[in-house]
Amino acid sequence: MVWPYFFIFIIASIILYISCETLVKIIIRVSSFLNIREFVLAFFIMALASSLPNFFLGINSAINQIPQLSFGDILGNNFIALTLAVSLGVLFSKNKEISTESRTVQTSSIFTFIAAILPLILAIDGKISRGDGLILILGFAVYAFWLFSKKERFQKLIPPEQIEKPSKMILQFKDFIKDIFIILGLIFVIFITTQGIIFAAQSLSVQLNISLILVGLLITGLANALPEIYFSINSARKGESWMVLGNLMGSIIFPATLVIGMVSLIQPIVINDLSSIALARFFLLIALVFYFIFSQTDKKLSKREAIFLLVLYVAYCFFELIKVI
Repeated sequence: MVWPYFFIFIIASIILYISCETLVKIIIRVSSFLNIREFVLAFFIMALASSLPNFFLGINSAINQIPQLSFGDILGNNFIALTLAVSLGVLFSKNKEISTESRTVQTSSIFTFIAAILPLILAIDGKISRGDGLILILGFAVYAFWLFSKKERFQKLIPPEQIEKPSKMILQFKDFIKDIFIILGLIFVIFITTQGIIFAAQSLSVQLNISLILVGLLITGLANALPEIYFSINSARKGESWMVLGNLMGSIIFPATLVIGMVSLIQPIVINDLSSIALARFFLLIALVFYFIFSQTDKKLSKREAIFLLVLYVAYCFFELIKVI
């Protein structure tokens, strides 16, 4: 019987939406207090939070000696972030476009491309070894070092007239501490609700008799991508395009480097049948190439480009479901 699992999935998704809606508002407040660019804060807070399900799913799958589930999950997560999440972020934005003209965003797009394609390259021989895992973790360390190596990449400039008086700063600091605890609480709620989504998705996969690699690509990949999808829509509606891009790039870079790297250190990922992910690899490569081209040309993501990425996602789901049927 599949209906109880559908009910759990829907309830958890509603809670997730409300949590992400609140988190968007608080992250904007915190970034204002710390004078940190929204891009960086969304990258390291929201992207890290939304990657926790990928991380715990990966660790559990490695311990249970089925790291292939984690690999499929992250491939699905990255493809959804590059297509569905990006396109919805653009379509829900006020101007139906998102600017990518910032140098930080432009260079981060290059890192995102490399991070997403690197696991595919390392898996060509049918295995991601512990040595490959170290390469992936090192790749993330290089990006983090680059991002924080220059102050202007992560800190906003405040006009002198906007500098707060000491008494007001004390009041704001109290609010800042309160917001930090709320963020931690929301991250915990997001983690718990996403675990509920994963439980429902995995149970549905058993009931519907779907293969393990396909579970990761179509079910847990989509479930784990829900936070960044909701976050992208809410941020876009509020005109926070930097937060949309920071969250999406972070939600690709974190899992593709840190998560796969740590999973492979625990248990090397062996893919016995590369043909089982051939379609996913093909569509992910197409999504990567076109996302990179769109972000670099005209320095914006337009409505037309968003629709193309959305159609690409629908096409992949269609062809994958045909294989299952």
